[in-house]
Amino acid sequence: MGKIVAGLFMSLDGVIESPDQWHFPYWSDEMGEVVGGQLATSDAMLLGRITYEGFAAYWPQQSEDENEMAGFMNNTQKYVVSNTLKSADWQNSTIISGDVYGELRRLTQEEGKNLGITGSTVLIRSLLRENLLDELHLLVHPIVVGGGMQRLFPEGETQLPLKLTNSQQLPNGVVHLVYGSADS
Repeated sequence: MGKIVAGLFMSLDGVIESPDQWHFPYWSDEMGEVVGGQLATSDAMLLGRITYEGFAAYWPQQSEDENEMAGFMNNTQKYVVSNTLKSADWQNSTIISGDVYGELRRLTQEEGKNLGITGSTVLIRSLLRENLLDELHLLVHPIVVGGGMQRLFPEGETQLPLKLTNSQQLPNGVVHLVYGSADS
């Protein structure tokens, strides 16, 4: 599949929780190109349980006629990392449990594009610690949200050096940062 690539919306104060509350005023054609570019390089999604459950409750009810993302979200292969989920009924969903890191290494060796992650913060952190996340795309918004429990890296997280591999300032003030492992 190639690489494991994560993309997140983030505020200046590090909040990634509930972007629906602060992200949309910054949406632009340029941001759509960035997000669309990430989707175009992925032929499967990798999701944590919480993100999967939220997406599975929303996307199957969406029509491609009314929401252009519905086709991608519903038709794309989805791998759900969970040791507690017993079934994944949303079409094209497969649960990965047990030796998750071994299975992800195997998947990245298969023919295809990237495995894309959105949301799934706990999963992203664990993949970074295991040096399995190839790229971390952050769309940092010029807003201080001022609250929110979920941050990409909570207090007490082990130091994790990363390397900036690309950056781009969008006209709306959002900055697209791409990080990779400091070891690469």
